[in-house]
Amino acid sequence: MLSTRLLTALAPLSWGTTYLVTSEILSFDRPLLVAALRALPIGLLLLLLLRRLPSGVWWGRVALLGTLNIGLFFALLFFGAYRLPGGLAATVGAVGPFAVLLLAWALLGQRPRPLALAAAALGMGGVALMVLGPSARLDGLGIAAMLTATVGMAIGTVLAKRWGRPEGVSPLLFTAWQLLAGGLLLAPLSLLLEGAPPELSALQLSGLVYLGLIGTGLAYTLWFRGIARLQPGEISMLSLLSPLSALILDWAVLGRTLEAQQLLGAALVLGSIFLEGLRWPQRGLFAGRTRPGLERG
Repeated sequence: MLSTRLLTALAPLSWGTTYLVTSEILSFDRPLLVAALRALPIGLLLLLLLRRLPSGVWWGRVALLGTLNIGLFFALLFFGAYRLPGGLAATVGAVGPFAVLLLAWALLGQRPRPLALAAAALGMGGVALMVLGPSARLDGLGIAAMLTATVGMAIGTVLAKRWGRPEGVSPLLFTAWQLLAGGLLLAPLSLLLEGAPPELSALQLSGLVYLGLIGTGLAYTLWFRGIARLQPGEISMLSLLSPLSALILDWAVLGRTLEAQQLLGAALVLGSIFLEGLRWPQRGLFAGRTRPGLERG
């Protein structure tokens, strides 16, 4: 179980590097293009290597999961990020654990214990302390986009747990299907709203390769593997490691000074993840049991 948590944690830790790569290397203001290039090429490559397509009911399920976890999430995430300060965007995104806990209650019959809700609140407070400045500018559309993206991915997380994976399908292939579905949504959207792609430098291409292979392909494979093996509330708390990773990289790579408030926030995030895991070895942080008949990964 510990090794599963550690491997799953690598996904949000790698997502935290996305902010640095995007701001320092991919600064050509084409968020939908970047999102499409993160998902579509690696999805196609994996599908060519693994050579298996969904069948039956899984066509619709993969289309929905790819839209929620990749297409809709990436599009609204970038839209919100461009309209909101990074700190406010990250704080709005930190409502994810709450959304997953409530959706797991509704869809999986797993009622959250007070300790789980306390951990989610502590984690959200920690993210706010890490990244939210006193002069944060509120933007209604940006906040709505971030909330929709966060809730959409929470739904995708819980549905992926509910449905599991088709028999004999690896996490890598399951990831490829969703990346392809999301990328096929993002690519025409990018062309329609942003126009033809610009000419990219070698450095920008290397940044896209990193985001595609590591920040998307590998990260989402580990994430979906974790969804199959961990409880929904448990995995959602790990997502808070993304802003923590971004904060550490700002300090280590860009030389930005960390304030005491940010260090306190980082400690609260780590503490919330520890608090969330305290009861898992016994019965978990959910009072109810999973409804019978649900598919498991």
